[in-house]
Amino acid sequence: MRYPKECVLKECQEVVIRPLARDDEPLLLQFFNEIPEADRWYMRYDVTDIGVIKKWFEHIDSDTVDSIIALSGDRIVGHGSLHVRGFGSTRHVGRFRIVIHPEFRLQRLGTWLTLDLIQLAMDKGLEILRTDLVAGIEDVAIDAVRKLDFVKRAEIRDYARDPEGNHHDLVVMIKRLHRGWGDF
Repeated sequence: MRYPKECVLKECQEVVIRPLARDDEPLLLQFFNEIPEADRWYMRYDVTDIGVIKKWFEHIDSDTVDSIIALSGDRIVGHGSLHVRGFGSTRHVGRFRIVIHPEFRLQRLGTWLTLDLIQLAMDKGLEILRTDLVAGIEDVAIDAVRKLDFVKRAEIRDYARDPEGNHHDLVVMIKRLHRGWGDF
């Protein structure tokens, strides 16, 4: 994959996509602090905790997580991560997560990041790509990945709880990967 990559969004706004670098730590923390708490609630970690972000950067060169960012000027407006296991029965499966700044949603930035993560997963020789999304909360993302040939493989009823205590289903979406884009 060639980086940096310049992309034009739906409203003609330009962003640059590239891998996360060591000196991006303050920018990433600022980005996550600008994400509404209601959106951060469904993440695995408190990404506003500087300790969490510091740990990520301690392992930035690991083989198990690859992160890419989208920049508008000198501001991070999107973050995507691909997580893989180096050993075991699911080492052929990658999991990904994407977070988009509210000002840049519905402009196809998530699609650009998803396509790059798909290519990265293919480059790593993965066979399956998975994302877990919360029904009723992340429906736009569910529809978006469905358009990229992800299929609902499972739905776990009442798995997630919102801040008010309401239960939501967790939707597991997967995509079988091919050796190249021409193999569809």
